[in-house]
Amino acid sequence: MADAIVAEGLVKTYGAVHALDGLDISVPEGTVLGLLGPNGAGKTTCVRILTTLLRPDQGRVSVGGLDVLAQPQEVRKIIGLSGQNAAVDEYLTGYENLEMIGRLYHLGKTRSRGRARELIERFDLSDAADRPVKTYSGGMRRRLDLAGALVAAPPIIFLDEPTTGLDPRGRLGMWEVISERVREGTTLLLTTQYLEEADRLADDIVVIDHGVSIAHGTPDQLKRQVGGERLVVVLDSQADFDRAVGILKAVGLDEPMLDQSTREVTVPVTRGSTALTEAVRQLDSADIEPVDIAVRRPTLDDAFMRLTGRAVADDDAPGQAGTDGGEA
Repeated sequence: MADAIVAEGLVKTYGAVHALDGLDISVPEGTVLGLLGPNGAGKTTCVRILTTLLRPDQGRVSVGGLDVLAQPQEVRKIIGLSGQNAAVDEYLTGYENLEMIGRLYHLGKTRSRGRARELIERFDLSDAADRPVKTYSGGMRRRLDLAGALVAAPPIIFLDEPTTGLDPRGRLGMWEVISERVREGTTLLLTTQYLEEADRLADDIVVIDHGVSIAHGTPDQLKRQVGGERLVVVLDSQADFDRAVGILKAVGLDEPMLDQSTREVTVPVTRGSTALTEAVRQLDSADIEPVDIAVRRPTLDDAFMRLTGRAVADDDAPGQAGTDGGEA
C-alpha cells in the first residue's frame, strides 16, 4: 500500500521556539492517522505545512505523490482541509458557501449546486441553508466548514480538531461522515483533543510533543504500553478504606495505588473477572461493602498521560498564537 502523505525531517522554528524539530510521519492510502499531542506540541504547524499553507525551514513533504513545496497548486486540487477556525463567508448563505467552494474547485455549476444540496442535508443544515452564515451558531458554522472540506470529494482530507465546538450529537454525526469517507478510500489525517475520537477513528496514531514524535502505533498498541487490567474499588468510609487496602494488595499483582480524597484503591491484576470475583468474596467476608468496584482496561487517555505526563489539552510553554492558530 502506497503512502498518501509523507513528511520527513520537518523543522519549523519561530525565534527560539522549535514548533517542529525533525518530525517524520507517513499515512498509507485509505487509512486514518490520528496526530495527537498537548497544545503547543506542533500539530497545527504540521497540518499547515502538509496543506501548503506554511513552508518548513527544513524537510521533505509529499501528498498524493506530489511535492508539496514544488507543486503546491497541484496539491490543493486533491486535498480538503478543515482547520481549527471555520473558514466560511458569513455574508453568504450556507448553501452559497458550499456552491462557491465547488466552483473554486472547478466542479461546474450543476455539480457544485448538487454537492451543496447534498452536504447541506448530510450535515443537518437544511433549515438554515438559505440564511446568512452570520446568523449561525458556532456548532452550525463548524458543520458547514466540515462540509466545505468534502465538497470536491478529495482523496486526501486534513481535519484539524474537526469536532471542537460540536455537541455530542454533532460529534457522532461527524464520526459517521468520516467513517463513510474512509470506507470509500479517502485518506485522512486527523488532529483531535478528544481521545475517544482518535480511538474510534484512527488506524494509526502518532503522538508528538515539543515538535517531535514520541510514540507511534495503533490505539491498542499504545494502550498496551500502560499495562494490563486494573481493579478499581471505591470505599464508603476511611475505616473501610484502610481495611480494604490489605485485602486488595493480596488480590493484585503489585502495590495498590491509593487516592485518599476519593477513597479509591487501584491494583493491577491479571484475568480481571477472576480478580473481581475474588475481591468481592474477600471484601464480603470482611463485611466491607464498596461503593463501586470494577475492572478497568487502559484507555488512550491513560496512554497519553503516560507518554506526555499531562492531559491532551494542557497548555504548553510559549505558543505562536496568531501565527499558528494558537498552537506552536
